[in-house]
Amino acid sequence: MNAAGHLPAWAALLTALFVLLGAAVTLIGAVGLLRLRNFYARVHPPTLGTTLGVGSIMAGSILYFSVLQTRPAVHEILVAVFITLTTPVTLMLLVRAALYRDRIEGNKEVPGSEVAEGLMSFEEAIQETPPLEPGPGDQPSR
Repeated sequence: MNAAGHLPAWAALLTALFVLLGAAVTLIGAVGLLRLRNFYARVHPPTLGTTLGVGSIMAGSILYFSVLQTRPAVHEILVAVFITLTTPVTLMLLVRAALYRDRIEGNKEVPGSEVAEGLMSFEEAIQETPPLEPGPGDQPSR
């Protein structure tokens, strides 16, 4: 602990900013999970929220404990490294499993299914993709 046992104002402000930024990014990822229509679109925002949100919160935590204990608190970097490595890997495994399942079941709403089967080019598939239908909580555009 430092001499007075208190955190200096500059460190408290930076810590609060890092933690608030991390919480905001995580919240945006959670809202993206709720707002998007299908599994393939929903899986991406929470992983960004997890990776970037945890990174900011860890930066705030490292700063807080480093200043308070007057020595570097770098052991928390391991937590951030493991989350940063495991989140994208989990994303890829989940998407590949869902893609495999949907293709086996013959689901025509699988992204790129016509392209994978060689029935059309990528550009044609993009042009034929229907727009998202509004959900129950969406406001009609004016």
